[in-house]
Amino acid sequence: MNAIKKSIIIFLFFALPFTGKAWGVLGHRIVGEIADSYLTKHTKKEIGKILGFESVAMASNWADFIKSDPNFKYLYNWHFADIPGGMTQQQVLAYFASDTATDAYTKINFLKNELKINRANLSQETKMLYLRMLIHIVGDIHQPFHVGRPEDKGGNSIKLKWFDTPSNLHQVWDEKLINFQQLSYTEYTAAINHTTKDQRKEWQAQSLAEWFADTYWLAEKVYPDAKPDQNLSYEYNFKFIGYLNTQLLKGGVHLAGMLNDIFN
Repeated sequence: MNAIKKSIIIFLFFALPFTGKAWGVLGHRIVGEIADSYLTKHTKKEIGKILGFESVAMASNWADFIKSDPNFKYLYNWHFADIPGGMTQQQVLAYFASDTATDAYTKINFLKNELKINRANLSQETKMLYLRMLIHIVGDIHQPFHVGRPEDKGGNSIKLKWFDTPSNLHQVWDEKLINFQQLSYTEYTAAINHTTKDQRKEWQAQSLAEWFADTYWLAEKVYPDAKPDQNLSYEYNFKFIGYLNTQLLKGGVHLAGMLNDIFN
């Protein structure tokens, strides 16, 4: 019986990252690798005190890997912030300005403040948990359907096909589009990680609410192009891969800016 239980746990450990509400493993590592390239030396040193030899890219997937552990069930709602469709930019910004729910927005603020202001009072175990979660959630909220509509569970309920294989809209943006490029996370990062100083300055000057609003507007743009039971393939990739790459790039630049702010 113990052997069977262990087998189930191991299966869930590796299966959940590909089926949960998140960028897939590859997407998170791309965001983490991009972020690492813009960290200051001091930030890298401070992160090393918490993560040891674990890189930002590798730490980025921990929050999905532990979903099979019931002790971490409370973290589920931290990964996304589903809000109604059809809202104006001002309505979206106002929504998050008054947000008190247990969601990605409030938890990013919580984790940032704890690591920046209260770090000296945290145990090593708690600092590692908070940093891993922050790295992961910042990546999450750049996936359009992590700021999607609650009625379709962020695109999870929109069943369709990807090259004739059953899938859903959320999963297409989690992993299907990224995996279709057939690149490792380091190759993918090298291909898209080309930003100017002015571009990074502009993105890092945005408020957290603006990050969410930008992702929300992309989700609103994407929704009409995927109908239930539709078969997505080359045309869909051609139309949206540029948007996806921009989100990965923004995620990395935003994460680097936040980490530099916390640790410098």
